[in-house]
Order: sequence, then C-alpha cells, then structure tokens
Amino acid sequence: MIGALPAAASLYERVRRVIPPVEWPAFADDIEAVLALKRERKAVILAHNYQTPEIFHCVADIVGDSLALARNAMTVDAEVIVLAGVHFMAETAKLLNPGKTVLIPDLGAGCSLAESITPEDVRLMRQRHPGVPIVTYVNTSAAVKAESDICCTSGNALAVVTSLGAPRVIMLPDEYLAWNIAGQTKIDIIAWKGHCEVHERFTGADIREIREAHPGVTVLAHPECPPDVLAEADFAGSTGAMSDYVGRHKPARVVLMTECSMSDNVAVEHPDVDFVRPCNLCPHMKRITLANIRSALEENRHIVTIDPRVAERARWAVERMLFV
Repeated sequence: MIGALPAAASLYERVRRVIPPVEWPAFADDIEAVLALKRERKAVILAHNYQTPEIFHCVADIVGDSLALARNAMTVDAEVIVLAGVHFMAETAKLLNPGKTVLIPDLGAGCSLAESITPEDVRLMRQRHPGVPIVTYVNTSAAVKAESDICCTSGNALAVVTSLGAPRVIMLPDEYLAWNIAGQTKIDIIAWKGHCEVHERFTGADIREIREAHPGVTVLAHPECPPDVLAEADFAGSTGAMSDYVGRHKPARVVLMTECSMSDNVAVEHPDVDFVRPCNLCPHMKRITLANIRSALEENRHIVTIDPRVAERARWAVERMLFV
C-alpha cells in the first residue's frame, strides 16, 4: 500500500520514525495531489515548525520558525504561497509579498497571542507612555503591527529591543517573552498581559518531574514559557534555536518545552537523539491539514487580503525587524 504512490512512498522513508505505517495510507493520496498542484500552480508551501511531519517533511518547500519564514518569504520564487501555519503568519507573508497570492488553508487557524490585543490597545499604550518605542511580537495581526515601531520574533527579540537604544521599551503582547527579555538587559520593559495558550501551561515543576523520571535529560524551553520554566531549563530559545541546539550538541536525551509536533520534526533529522515528549498541542496549528492544503490549491482558498493603508505601515515595522 505504501508502494502504490511512488513520490509518497519515497517520502515515507524520511518520516517512518514518527509516522506509523498504518497511518501513512491516509496521507499518501493527498501528498501526491499537493505535489502535483504545486507544480501546476507554481506554488510553494511555507510550514512552521509546529506543523505535523506529513506536512513539514513531505510537502513543505520552506520550513522554520516565524523569523525564518518571514525572511524566506521575501525572496520566494512563486506565484502562489500557501502558509501552513496560523493567520498572522499568512498576513506577514502577504505583507512581504504584496504581488503574490497568499493562501491559508483554514481561516480559523488563529493565535491566542494575536487575539489578546487590538490596534486600539496599542494606541492607548502609546498615549500612556509618550515617546516610548513599541516593539510588537510577530504573533499579532497586521492591524496591530501597523501601530508599532518595529516587530520582533522570539528569535531576535533581544537584538530588536537593544537596537532601539532607548532606556524604556513597550513589548506587546507576550508578557512572558517581555519578562524573559527584561531579565537579559537593563532596559525598562513595559509588558502586556498576553500569553500563548500552549506555552503558558508549562511549569517549573513539570521540568523537575521530567528530570526525576529521565535523569540526565537536556531541557530546552521556548521564551514564551513562564520565567520559572526558563529558570529550570538548560537552554531557552526560539523553535529554530532549539532545533539548532539539538543539531550542534546532540544530547543523548532531550525534551522540548514547546508544541508537540516540534519534537517529531526535529527527531526526523536526529535519529540518534531520544526525545521525551511533554505533549501540548496548539489547536490552531492543528487546523492545518494535508486535506485542506490540497483544497486551498484546488479552490484558491482562502486568499489573504490586507487593507493597503494598514499594509504599508505594518510592512515597514516587519521590514525594519528583518534588518536588525
């Protein structure tokens, strides 16, 4: 059954450690269709690190964290971009590729951080703190980005904040990211009370339990986690930084305190590393499937549009981030 579809069969060899053979036939037909549709429509698929392995390793052309996707979106050679991720990522791809068609397979793929703040909130913060620069996390809508001075990701937040040369900075909307950056600099950081619904569930006690159950395990944590998690971890960084850490250090056993699919995707690249999986799933990322990626390409849905007046200001904030 695995051998019935040639392209899909060869791809299965790559992911056999993380996708059981009994599950593969359910994916194979959609994979073949998506590969054909990409050629037909001159399309590329950008997939975030939290996408499932059959998407991340089998149909995606460009993969990575938010920063990597943003950078690569600027130079992508295609007529159509399918964003296998959440809505703010699709908006960012559109901001950086205004002449291309950008599709998101499910309009319901949102983000708790993006939903925690509005443009009106940002304007109110600016009124309350006149002259203080506003750094907006990429996990926000284009309309919120348009109200900020510069954007950041978890991978470049410290560099962005320090590049401003200001004694005080507003960081929106992830409170824990702001606190974690504040701990690395003498800059006074004003935070917003937004949280990632995946990362906020991890605790320092979780790490202590994992260490007790798995002596010698290396713990890597995302900076959207609460500060007590980072205090217990061996390393903190973006999803891209965590993946790079595993590649450089090759720990015998590792746990990634982040979204569950991340471990599967990194494990494909490092079969000699044992991954402990404290599985917190992002319900929004999991709305993206092979089936709706196929439908997006077949039916040209859902096209991402941004008000031109909003897009111009939001694009400036994102592009400014990319050159820090």
